[in-house]
Amino acid sequence: MIKFLKIFIDRTIFWFKAARLYSAPITFLSWLVIFVYSLKQGGAILNGLIALVGISFVHLATNLIDDYIDYKVLQKDNKFITAGRDCKCEYLRSGKATIRDLRNIIIIFLTIAAFCGGILFFISGPAVLLLAIIALVIALGYPHLSCRGLGEVEIIIAYGPLMFEGVYYVMTRQFSLDVFILSLVCVMFVNAILYAHMLMDYDGDLNANKTTLCIKMGSKDRALKLLLVFYGFSYIVLGYFIFRTHNLLFLLNYLTIPLVVDLYSMLKKYNTDPTSIPQVRFWHQPLENWNKVKNTTNAPFYLRFFFARNISTLFMLLTCLAILFG
Repeated sequence: MIKFLKIFIDRTIFWFKAARLYSAPITFLSWLVIFVYSLKQGGAILNGLIALVGISFVHLATNLIDDYIDYKVLQKDNKFITAGRDCKCEYLRSGKATIRDLRNIIIIFLTIAAFCGGILFFISGPAVLLLAIIALVIALGYPHLSCRGLGEVEIIIAYGPLMFEGVYYVMTRQFSLDVFILSLVCVMFVNAILYAHMLMDYDGDLNANKTTLCIKMGSKDRALKLLLVFYGFSYIVLGYFIFRTHNLLFLLNYLTIPLVVDLYSMLKKYNTDPTSIPQVRFWHQPLENWNKVKNTTNAPFYLRFFFARNISTLFMLLTCLAILFG
């Protein structure tokens, strides 16, 4: 029994790592913003927590679905090489897991998410079913659409209006225009994290004939400039949200602009030299396991990815503070 339990725990940890649990803060912080906003409107706490579990497992399942499709495509033409860091789908290539194992875990994760959706359906009403169906379609469709340069559209829908209005609805039983606007402010910072990831995957995706939005831009430089458009859109919509709500505490969110400029500079350097590692400053922190990673080929990627995530984290936390005290 103890041996079985140990194996179960080890495999659970393995699959959470394979599903890129390190990206979970992206989901959690988006949820946290609308959770706090809903609480201010008298929302039901338990409903919001159930929604978090469901949303998280959809996110992790989507990551694994992406791996499944990538592995099938890369295996077909033996195109596993990526520039400057370890190859994709390493856990499948090394034999740590089979493609059948991966399929089974995807089904388990989606089943857990569906169970959470079922609970919310009985608590909050039939509108939840429509929201759950849209979420499932996005989860299954994301890997296919991301290969056609439409992944960002799905991200904006999923982490923006769908998540914000969905959580707000299950907690308050209503929808809101202010929630919709706030979702557009926050989702661009989420999208920027994933887009920065794609920027650094440019050569690998090009090698695998994967047509992401970055590839569609035609060059690394043009793709990088689009990142500023995402951030700029968020800051502009934030200004409109401040005008609507008269909450001046949201002005603190503009303190993230210098960090965005620094990230842009770091990614521009990566475009010309994927092995470059900028000097780590205190505002780049926290960087998990940096001492273990800094001397590996993954270091240039992880430094920039974690910094992009940290910028979004700060932005979301400032948003929560403005909601709570504004």
